[in-house]
Amino acid sequence: MVELEKEVLPLPPRYRFRDLLLGDWQTDDRVQVEFYVNENTFKERLKLFFIKNQRSSLRVRMFNFSLKVLSCLLYIVRVLLDNPQDGRQDWKLIIWVDRPLPLWALQVRYITTILFLTPVCGLCFQGNVWEQVLRVPFILEMISAIPFMITVILPSFRNLFIPVFLNCWLAKHALENMINDLHRAIQRTHSAMFNQVVILISTLVCLMFTCICGIQHLERAGNNLTLFDSLYFCVVTFSTVGFGDVTPQIWPSQLLVVIMIFVALIVLPIQFEQLAFLWMERQKSGGNYSRYRAQTEKHVVLCVSFLKIDLLMDFLNEFFDYYVVILCPAEMDVQVRRVLHVPLWAQRVIYLQGSALKDQDLMRAKMDDAEACFILSNRFEVDRIAADHQTILRAWAVKDFAPNCPLYVQILKPENKFHVKFADHVVCEEEFKYAMLALNCVCPGTSTLITLLIHSSRGQEGGACSADQWHRTYRRCSANEVHHIRLEESKFFGEYQGKSFTFASFHAHKKYGVCLIGIRRLDTTNILLNPGPCHIMGASDTCYYINISKEENSAFVRGHSEPSWGGTGGNTRGVHQTIYHGLTRLPVHSIIASMGQSDVHCQDLGSTVLGKERRHSIAPVLELVDGVNNPAFDLLGDQSEDEGGEEEVTVGLCYRWVKGYPLNSPYIGSSPALCHLLQEKMPFCCLRMDKACHHTSFEDARSYGFKNKLIIVSAESAGNGLYNFIVPLRAYYRPRKELNPIVLLLESHSLQAVLAVLYFSG
Repeated sequence: MVELEKEVLPLPPRYRFRDLLLGDWQTDDRVQVEFYVNENTFKERLKLFFIKNQRSSLRVRMFNFSLKVLSCLLYIVRVLLDNPQDGRQDWKLIIWVDRPLPLWALQVRYITTILFLTPVCGLCFQGNVWEQVLRVPFILEMISAIPFMITVILPSFRNLFIPVFLNCWLAKHALENMINDLHRAIQRTHSAMFNQVVILISTLVCLMFTCICGIQHLERAGNNLTLFDSLYFCVVTFSTVGFGDVTPQIWPSQLLVVIMIFVALIVLPIQFEQLAFLWMERQKSGGNYSRYRAQTEKHVVLCVSFLKIDLLMDFLNEFFDYYVVILCPAEMDVQVRRVLHVPLWAQRVIYLQGSALKDQDLMRAKMDDAEACFILSNRFEVDRIAADHQTILRAWAVKDFAPNCPLYVQILKPENKFHVKFADHVVCEEEFKYAMLALNCVCPGTSTLITLLIHSSRGQEGGACSADQWHRTYRRCSANEVHHIRLEESKFFGEYQGKSFTFASFHAHKKYGVCLIGIRRLDTTNILLNPGPCHIMGASDTCYYINISKEENSAFVRGHSEPSWGGTGGNTRGVHQTIYHGLTRLPVHSIIASMGQSDVHCQDLGSTVLGKERRHSIAPVLELVDGVNNPAFDLLGDQSEDEGGEEEVTVGLCYRWVKGYPLNSPYIGSSPALCHLLQEKMPFCCLRMDKACHHTSFEDARSYGFKNKLIIVSAESAGNGLYNFIVPLRAYYRPRKELNPIVLLLESHSLQAVLAVLYFSG
């Protein structure tokens, strides 16, 4: 076999290229395959036109409904044209009626069309034929169609009575099918309530119409009631009034009244029960938020997995001019239901039971018209990672449904921030919590200050009539909040256009008592907190300041030597008017105020100061540092304090301190921060304070002889969020002599999480 393969010569290049294009098969061997050949049959084409196609099916349903209504109208015309003999009780009048020839021709034409549409409408039926034949609509069709066909064959039966008024029930059935096709064509899914209301109304109309026409026809052999008399009798009877001035005289009509009453007592309660059930379910799920209100009023959407009363109240107290639509998959508990019935929230808060993962629920909340969407995680969840996964899925679904809606996401674990980086604002609870704890270690009371600033208050915290001064001060100052305004539109800061940030901040605080804390440029989204004297105030800058109320709600009173505290002319938000006493009484205030008065460039200002061997009290913030040995670090701190701290001798080892970025990032998305680091990694065994190793024999904190007080962190495990606690305490701008040792008191630790602190000093 091998010898035969060696004897086969290769094909010429042109044949090999042709085989490459055509493949392994020749043209004669190709077979064309047709798909969906079953749709080429006549039955499938009819089904496609009359049933599957939404538009054509809707047209057919509307035409069928019109024919049924037309047949009822023709019956009314026949009754109005009929004039039986007065005072004659003849049972033949029940069987024979006077039907004019033109009217009979119209009815026969209608019957011909009905006989054509009835088999077409049954094309989708795939079950037993007898089930199709014994259906009530089919029986009613035959009752009204077959007698007319007999009158065509036998003209002598042209005046035979045919109960055409029963076609009202066929019209009701056609109306239900037409509404279903209409909702399918306009892609409306939440139509159960509307469908049930239509069914109830059509059932009442059909019962009344059947009773009216039946009594009128049977009374042809009795009291000879007109159609209006029969209508009057039915309305009076079904309304349980029963005047008795119009009554049926013969027993067939009386029997019909009894039958119709029993039918009404059976059918109507079932319809009302279904309607009440749908109404209760609608109230439980919240219904739909109005599209008109969404386009005319501002509303925000709150997406949560489980709603607690404390979370709800914290959220609602921060929104004054917005409608709040709550989208939650869980049912409202008793406390939340009680709060939402309070008149303060009943008109502004709408609770919708649904999932943010479903487009139909997002459509109910009108997410595409919302001012913002807030997605909050369940902080009480035992599995916080699973809670974050649910939040991430909700954020993806909302962003895909309404990409232009501002998205605010709360994440529990910092490593999950990477998955929702597309959101406009992301707040990590664990990251924020550890950062606040670290700032509290540096400056006690930081968490209280930030909590008061970000929560709306009217100065009602603390004791109003307390004898302690700090209680009264706390109550007065707790009303301060963070506000923002364009500089060119501001009266507080408009006069400082072209001045430095420090000049504007000092003089605004001196004149109005407001605290300017940050600036945002027009072309950026980042807020610069205390950018220093190098930042020159521009007209398009957005100023962020701390004050009791925003500038738009403040009044300016001229003629006072010292403006009132908070910059308002009277009592604002229930805060007592107090004269502001700041730094203006200090003898150095004029010196501080002169900083940044001249509009010079930052580099010129820096060169002048460096020429006099002086540095700024507020240095420019470096966004990125390329290396540790950058000369710019000379401006970042007081090196005179750290001259003796270049090396640290700990547990018999010598470690050199440097300034740089941590080499190990605990999670994707963590911001690099310039810190005090060890040039060489500390051995992992030396991190255990309670266990000796071959480097040291110390087993407690006292043996180490730390000069500064310890900072003890007690946690279950060393998570990734702990990185945000260590970084502020080892920031580059903190003097090395003031660094406090950090002790992690952990129930269980993970090696990967602890490796991030191997390079941190102390």
